[in-house]
Amino acid sequence: MDGDLLSELLGPLRLRGVFHSRWSARAPWGVAGERESCALLHYVQAGACTVELPGREPVRLRAGDLAVFPHGAAHRLADAPGRATVPLESVLPARPPGRARTVRIDGPGAETVMLCGGLHYDAAAASPLYRALPPVLLLDRESPAGQPLLRGTLDGLAGEWDRAEPGQALVALRGFELALVLALRAALVDGPAAAQPVLAALRHPAVGAALLAVQSRFGEPWTVETLAAEAGMSRSAFAATFRRLVGEAPMRHLTARRMQEAARLLEETSLPHDAIARRVGYGSVVGFHLAFRQWYGTTPGGHRRGHGPGLRATT
Repeated sequence: MDGDLLSELLGPLRLRGVFHSRWSARAPWGVAGERESCALLHYVQAGACTVELPGREPVRLRAGDLAVFPHGAAHRLADAPGRATVPLESVLPARPPGRARTVRIDGPGAETVMLCGGLHYDAAAASPLYRALPPVLLLDRESPAGQPLLRGTLDGLAGEWDRAEPGQALVALRGFELALVLALRAALVDGPAAAQPVLAALRHPAVGAALLAVQSRFGEPWTVETLAAEAGMSRSAFAATFRRLVGEAPMRHLTARRMQEAARLLEETSLPHDAIARRVGYGSVVGFHLAFRQWYGTTPGGHRRGHGPGLRATT
Protein backbone atom coordinates (compact mmCIF):
# COMPACT_ATOMS: atom_id res chain seq x y z
CA MET A 1 0.00 0.00 0.00
CA ASP A 2 1.21 3.48 -0.87
CA GLY A 3 1.83 5.36 2.35
CA ASP A 4 0.13 8.44 0.91
CA LEU A 5 -3.15 6.55 0.79
CA LEU A 6 -3.18 6.20 4.57
CA SER A 7 -2.53 9.95 4.87
CA GLU A 8 -5.41 10.66 2.50
CA LEU A 9 -7.59 8.23 4.43
CA LEU A 10 -7.06 9.94 7.79
CA GLY A 11 -6.23 13.52 6.84
CA PRO A 12 -9.81 14.78 6.43
CA LEU A 13 -11.05 13.47 9.81
CA ARG A 14 -10.53 16.80 11.64
CA LEU A 15 -10.04 15.42 15.11
CA ARG A 16 -11.70 17.72 17.65
CA GLY A 17 -10.71 16.24 20.97
CA VAL A 18 -10.19 13.09 22.98
CA PHE A 19 -11.81 11.71 26.10
CA HIS A 20 -9.48 9.22 27.71
CA SER A 21 -9.65 7.01 30.76
CA ARG A 22 -7.60 4.46 32.63
CA TRP A 23 -9.38 1.40 33.95
CA SER A 24 -8.46 -0.80 36.87
CA ALA A 25 -11.05 -3.58 37.02
CA ARG A 26 -11.01 -6.68 39.17
CA ALA A 27 -13.06 -9.73 38.19
CA PRO A 28 -15.91 -10.25 37.94
CA TRP A 29 -16.83 -7.22 35.81
CA GLY A 30 -18.53 -6.34 32.54
CA VAL A 31 -19.42 -3.08 30.79
CA ALA A 32 -21.57 -2.56 27.69
CA GLY A 33 -21.17 0.57 25.58
CA GLU A 34 -23.51 1.83 22.88
CA ARG A 35 -22.22 3.14 19.56
CA GLU A 36 -20.30 6.40 19.95
CA SER A 37 -19.55 9.10 17.39
CA CYS A 38 -15.79 8.76 17.72
CA ALA A 39 -12.95 6.36 17.11
CA LEU A 40 -12.18 4.21 20.14
CA LEU A 41 -8.93 2.61 21.28
CA HIS A 42 -8.53 0.07 24.10
CA TYR A 43 -4.97 -0.77 25.11
CA VAL A 44 -4.50 -3.51 27.70
CA GLN A 45 -1.58 -2.69 29.97
CA ALA A 46 -1.93 -5.60 32.38
CA GLY A 47 -4.17 -8.62 32.81
CA ALA A 48 -6.73 -9.58 30.17
CA CYS A 49 -10.29 -8.92 29.05
CA THR A 50 -12.83 -10.06 26.48
CA VAL A 51 -14.27 -7.93 23.67
CA GLU A 52 -17.68 -8.85 22.27
CA LEU A 53 -19.48 -7.27 19.32
CA PRO A 54 -23.01 -8.21 18.25
CA GLY A 55 -22.96 -11.20 15.92
CA ARG A 56 -19.25 -11.93 16.44
CA GLU A 57 -17.30 -14.42 18.48
CA PRO A 58 -15.72 -13.02 21.68
CA VAL A 59 -12.05 -12.03 21.37
CA ARG A 60 -9.57 -12.25 24.21
CA LEU A 61 -7.22 -9.29 24.71
CA ARG A 62 -4.08 -9.73 26.79
CA ALA A 63 -1.40 -7.36 28.04
CA GLY A 64 0.06 -5.47 25.09
CA ASP A 65 -2.94 -6.03 22.81
CA LEU A 66 -4.81 -3.14 21.21
CA ALA A 67 -8.38 -2.92 19.88
CA VAL A 68 -9.35 -0.09 17.52
CA PHE A 69 -12.97 0.77 16.73
CA PRO A 70 -12.78 3.25 13.81
CA HIS A 71 -16.48 4.11 14.00
CA GLY A 72 -17.10 3.70 17.73
CA ALA A 73 -19.09 0.47 17.27
CA ALA A 74 -21.18 -0.79 20.17
CA HIS A 75 -19.38 -3.49 22.12
CA ARG A 76 -18.99 -5.18 25.49
CA LEU A 77 -15.86 -5.44 27.64
CA ALA A 78 -15.64 -7.99 30.44
CA ASP A 79 -13.23 -10.18 32.33
CA ALA A 80 -14.77 -13.29 30.72
CA PRO A 81 -17.16 -14.15 27.87
CA GLY A 82 -20.85 -14.03 28.70
CA ARG A 83 -20.33 -12.00 31.87
CA ALA A 84 -23.27 -9.87 33.02
CA THR A 85 -22.66 -6.21 32.15
CA VAL A 86 -23.67 -2.77 33.32
CA PRO A 87 -24.16 0.17 30.93
CA LEU A 88 -21.07 2.27 30.31
CA GLU A 89 -23.13 5.33 31.27
CA SER A 90 -23.37 4.02 34.83
CA VAL A 91 -19.58 3.88 35.09
CA LEU A 92 -18.72 6.95 33.00
CA PRO A 93 -21.87 9.10 32.87
CA ALA A 94 -20.27 11.91 30.84
CA ARG A 95 -17.36 11.74 28.43
CA PRO A 96 -16.71 15.21 27.02
CA PRO A 97 -13.67 15.66 24.75
CA GLY A 98 -10.71 17.07 26.61
CA ARG A 99 -11.42 15.28 29.86
CA ALA A 100 -9.79 12.30 31.55
CA ARG A 101 -11.19 9.93 34.14
CA THR A 102 -10.04 7.00 36.23
CA VAL A 103 -12.37 4.00 36.52
CA ARG A 104 -12.01 1.48 39.34
CA ILE A 105 -14.13 -1.64 39.60
CA ASP A 106 -13.56 -3.65 42.75
CA GLY A 107 -13.79 -7.40 42.94
CA PRO A 108 -12.05 -10.45 44.41
CA GLY A 109 -10.51 -11.64 41.13
CA ALA A 110 -7.66 -10.81 38.79
CA GLU A 111 -7.02 -7.20 37.83
CA THR A 112 -7.16 -5.77 34.30
CA VAL A 113 -5.57 -2.39 33.59
CA MET A 114 -6.55 -0.62 30.38
CA LEU A 115 -5.97 2.73 28.72
CA CYS A 116 -8.96 3.85 26.65
CA GLY A 117 -9.34 6.81 24.31
CA GLY A 118 -12.27 8.19 22.36
CA LEU A 119 -11.14 10.42 19.48
CA HIS A 120 -13.95 12.71 18.36
CA TYR A 121 -13.94 13.63 14.69
CA ASP A 122 -16.23 15.21 12.11
CA ALA A 123 -18.15 12.20 10.79
CA ALA A 124 -19.22 14.10 7.68
CA ALA A 125 -15.55 14.62 6.81
CA ALA A 126 -14.70 10.92 6.99
CA SER A 127 -13.84 9.63 3.54
CA PRO A 128 -15.90 6.84 1.96
CA LEU A 129 -12.86 4.63 2.35
CA TYR A 130 -12.59 5.34 6.08
CA ARG A 131 -16.27 4.53 6.47
CA ALA A 132 -15.58 1.18 4.78
CA LEU A 133 -13.15 0.14 7.52
CA PRO A 134 -14.39 -2.79 9.63
CA PRO A 135 -16.06 -2.14 13.01
CA VAL A 136 -13.01 -3.36 14.92
CA LEU A 137 -9.34 -3.93 14.19
CA LEU A 138 -7.42 -6.11 16.63
CA LEU A 139 -3.66 -5.91 17.05
CA ASP A 140 -1.98 -8.49 19.23
CA ARG A 141 1.03 -7.63 21.32
CA GLU A 142 3.45 -8.61 18.56
CA SER A 143 2.06 -5.92 16.27
CA PRO A 144 2.53 -2.94 18.64
CA ALA A 145 5.86 -4.43 19.72
CA GLY A 146 6.93 -4.58 16.07
CA GLN A 147 6.02 -0.92 15.68
CA PRO A 148 8.30 0.80 18.23
CA LEU A 149 6.69 4.20 17.78
CA LEU A 150 3.20 2.78 18.40
CA ARG A 151 4.27 0.87 21.48
CA GLY A 152 6.23 3.86 22.76
CA THR A 153 3.26 6.17 22.21
CA LEU A 154 0.85 3.88 24.05
CA ASP A 155 3.24 3.34 26.95
CA GLY A 156 3.99 7.07 27.05
CA LEU A 157 0.29 7.91 27.25
CA ALA A 158 -0.10 5.42 30.08
CA GLY A 159 2.89 6.95 31.87
CA GLU A 160 1.41 10.45 31.59
CA TRP A 161 -1.55 9.45 33.70
CA ASP A 162 -0.08 10.13 37.13
CA ARG A 163 1.74 13.31 36.11
CA ALA A 164 0.02 16.67 36.49
CA GLU A 165 1.94 18.43 33.74
CA PRO A 166 0.93 21.54 31.75
CA GLY A 167 -0.70 20.89 28.38
CA GLN A 168 -1.95 17.42 29.27
CA ALA A 169 -5.15 17.76 27.21
CA LEU A 170 -3.20 18.66 24.07
CA VAL A 171 -0.62 15.95 24.71
CA ALA A 172 -3.43 13.40 25.07
CA LEU A 173 -5.10 14.54 21.84
CA ARG A 174 -1.89 14.42 19.82
CA GLY A 175 -0.77 11.19 21.47
CA PHE A 176 -4.02 9.33 20.79
CA GLU A 177 -4.16 10.81 17.30
CA LEU A 178 -0.69 9.41 16.64
CA ALA A 179 -1.67 6.09 18.19
CA LEU A 180 -4.72 5.86 15.88
CA VAL A 181 -2.62 6.55 12.78
CA LEU A 182 0.08 4.08 13.80
CA ALA A 183 -2.48 1.44 14.76
CA LEU A 184 -4.21 1.69 11.39
CA ARG A 185 -0.84 1.52 9.67
CA ALA A 186 0.01 -1.61 11.63
CA ALA A 187 -3.39 -3.15 10.81
CA LEU A 188 -2.94 -2.40 7.12
CA VAL A 189 0.53 -3.93 7.11
CA ASP A 190 -0.04 -6.93 9.38
CA GLY A 191 -3.83 -7.33 9.72
CA PRO A 192 -5.78 -10.35 8.45
CA ALA A 193 -6.67 -9.05 5.00
CA ALA A 194 -8.50 -12.26 4.11
CA ALA A 195 -11.09 -11.49 6.78
CA GLN A 196 -11.25 -7.76 5.97
CA PRO A 197 -11.53 -7.11 2.22
CA VAL A 198 -11.04 -3.35 2.58
CA LEU A 199 -7.59 -4.00 4.08
CA ALA A 200 -6.77 -6.11 1.04
CA ALA A 201 -8.00 -3.26 -1.18
CA LEU A 202 -5.69 -0.79 0.53
CA ARG A 203 -2.75 -3.15 0.12
CA HIS A 204 -3.53 -4.12 -3.46
CA PRO A 205 -1.01 -2.25 -5.64
CA ALA A 206 -3.46 -1.70 -8.50
CA VAL A 207 -6.67 -1.04 -6.56
CA GLY A 208 -4.71 1.04 -4.06
CA ALA A 209 -3.48 3.28 -6.87
CA ALA A 210 -7.06 3.80 -8.05
CA LEU A 211 -8.25 4.51 -4.50
CA LEU A 212 -5.52 7.10 -4.06
CA ALA A 213 -6.59 8.74 -7.33
CA VAL A 214 -10.23 8.84 -6.24
CA GLN A 215 -9.38 10.19 -2.81
CA SER A 216 -6.96 12.92 -3.88
CA ARG A 217 -7.80 13.67 -7.55
CA PHE A 218 -11.58 13.34 -7.56
CA GLY A 219 -11.95 16.49 -9.66
CA GLU A 220 -10.46 14.86 -12.74
CA PRO A 221 -12.79 13.46 -15.45
CA TRP A 222 -12.45 9.84 -14.42
CA THR A 223 -14.17 6.93 -16.14
CA VAL A 224 -13.92 3.23 -15.37
CA GLU A 225 -11.50 2.98 -18.29
CA THR A 226 -9.18 5.72 -17.07
CA LEU A 227 -9.25 4.43 -13.48
CA ALA A 228 -8.39 0.97 -14.80
CA ALA A 229 -5.49 2.51 -16.71
CA GLU A 230 -4.35 4.27 -13.52
CA ALA A 231 -4.42 0.88 -11.83
CA GLY A 232 -2.63 -0.80 -14.73
CA MET A 233 -5.42 -3.36 -15.25
CA SER A 234 -7.94 -4.18 -17.93
CA ARG A 235 -11.34 -2.57 -17.52
CA SER A 236 -13.19 -5.79 -16.69
CA ALA A 237 -10.55 -7.13 -14.29
CA PHE A 238 -10.29 -3.77 -12.52
CA ALA A 239 -14.06 -3.33 -12.12
CA ALA A 240 -14.47 -6.85 -10.74
CA THR A 241 -11.50 -6.63 -8.37
CA PHE A 242 -12.48 -3.16 -7.12
CA ARG A 243 -16.05 -4.25 -6.39
CA ARG A 244 -14.91 -7.42 -4.65
CA LEU A 245 -12.44 -5.65 -2.36
CA VAL A 246 -14.07 -2.26 -1.79
CA GLY A 247 -17.66 -3.48 -1.78
CA GLU A 248 -19.00 -1.11 -4.42
CA ALA A 249 -18.43 -0.15 -8.05
CA PRO A 250 -15.55 2.24 -8.86
CA MET A 251 -17.82 5.03 -10.15
CA ARG A 252 -20.09 4.89 -7.11
CA HIS A 253 -17.04 5.17 -4.87
CA LEU A 254 -15.90 8.16 -6.93
CA THR A 255 -19.35 9.77 -6.66
CA ALA A 256 -19.32 9.32 -2.89
CA ARG A 257 -15.99 11.13 -2.65
CA ARG A 258 -17.16 13.93 -4.93
CA MET A 259 -20.42 14.40 -3.06
CA GLN A 260 -18.59 14.47 0.27
CA GLU A 261 -16.33 17.26 -0.97
CA ALA A 262 -19.23 19.14 -2.57
CA ALA A 263 -21.14 19.09 0.72
CA ARG A 264 -18.09 20.36 2.59
CA LEU A 265 -17.61 23.25 0.16
CA LEU A 266 -21.29 24.18 0.38
CA GLU A 267 -21.15 24.20 4.17
CA GLU A 268 -17.81 25.91 4.68
CA THR A 269 -17.36 28.31 1.78
CA SER A 270 -19.28 30.86 -0.25
CA LEU A 271 -18.12 29.45 -3.57
CA PRO A 272 -20.80 29.58 -6.28
CA HIS A 273 -22.31 26.33 -7.45
CA ASP A 274 -20.57 26.36 -10.82
CA ALA A 275 -17.16 26.65 -9.14
CA ILE A 276 -17.99 23.77 -6.79
CA ALA A 277 -19.19 21.69 -9.72
CA ARG A 278 -15.85 22.15 -11.49
CA ARG A 279 -13.87 21.36 -8.34
CA VAL A 280 -15.60 18.03 -7.85
CA GLY A 281 -15.37 16.91 -11.47
CA TYR A 282 -18.63 17.98 -13.11
CA GLY A 283 -18.51 19.78 -16.44
CA SER A 284 -21.93 21.38 -16.02
CA VAL A 285 -23.91 22.84 -13.14
CA VAL A 286 -26.99 20.91 -14.29
CA GLY A 287 -25.16 17.58 -14.07
CA PHE A 288 -23.81 18.52 -10.64
CA HIS A 289 -27.27 19.53 -9.36
CA LEU A 290 -28.81 16.28 -10.58
CA ALA A 291 -26.07 14.16 -9.01
CA PHE A 292 -26.21 16.06 -5.72
CA ARG A 293 -30.00 15.80 -5.48
CA GLN A 294 -29.91 12.09 -6.25
CA TRP A 295 -27.24 11.52 -3.61
CA TYR A 296 -28.52 13.70 -0.76
CA GLY A 297 -32.21 14.11 -1.60
CA THR A 298 -31.91 17.89 -1.75
CA THR A 299 -30.42 20.52 -4.04
CA PRO A 300 -27.01 22.11 -3.42
CA GLY A 301 -28.81 25.35 -2.54
CA GLY A 302 -31.06 23.56 -0.09
CA HIS A 303 -28.08 21.87 1.53
CA ARG A 304 -26.27 25.18 1.92
CA ARG A 305 -29.33 26.86 3.45
CA GLY A 306 -29.82 23.96 5.82
CA HIS A 307 -26.25 24.02 7.06
CA GLY A 308 -25.73 27.78 7.20
CA PRO A 309 -23.82 29.99 4.79
CA GLY A 310 -20.05 29.63 4.46
CA LEU A 311 -18.08 32.19 6.41
CA ARG A 312 -15.16 32.37 4.02
CA ALA A 313 -14.51 32.12 0.34
CA THR A 314 -12.01 29.57 -0.90
CA THR A 315 -9.81 30.28 -3.88
